[in-house]
Amino acid sequence: MTTVLVVNGPNLGRLGVRQPDVYGKQDLAELTRLCTQWGQDLGLTVEVRQTDDEAEMIGWMHEAADNGNPVVMNPAAFTHYSYGLADAAHMVGDAGLPLMEVHISNPSARDEFRKRSVISAVATGTITGLGFYGYRLALEAVAELIRQ
Repeated sequence: MTTVLVVNGPNLGRLGVRQPDVYGKQDLAELTRLCTQWGQDLGLTVEVRQTDDEAEMIGWMHEAADNGNPVVMNPAAFTHYSYGLADAAHMVGDAGLPLMEVHISNPSARDEFRKRSVISAVATGTITGLGFYGYRLALEAVAELIRQ
């Protein structure tokens, strides 16, 4: 069974507390439960991680590329400026693996600085503004892409 890394960037450990009008009232534990279940339904093993540390997230991209793990990534604030993370995410694609960028909110409908993603250019696809459901769609896309 293929293992998919679902990685989440800064402040996503505060889901349910941080701006519930933007990010919803469900927390990271619920996101983990849902992603794990959706993965099982698709024949995938899902490992959900969250970090506020950019270097740790970059390391996870190296790990994914080295181990052959597709990635669903919500880079959160790293989306807008982390060229190091973008370079590491590029390595996932270079390894022939899907990398789906996901955002709970729609960054294009928010603050001006949120409208640019340095990750989108290296991602296989991007899903925004659909809440936790975006992760499900990203996992479905990964399952389809690895079957092709």
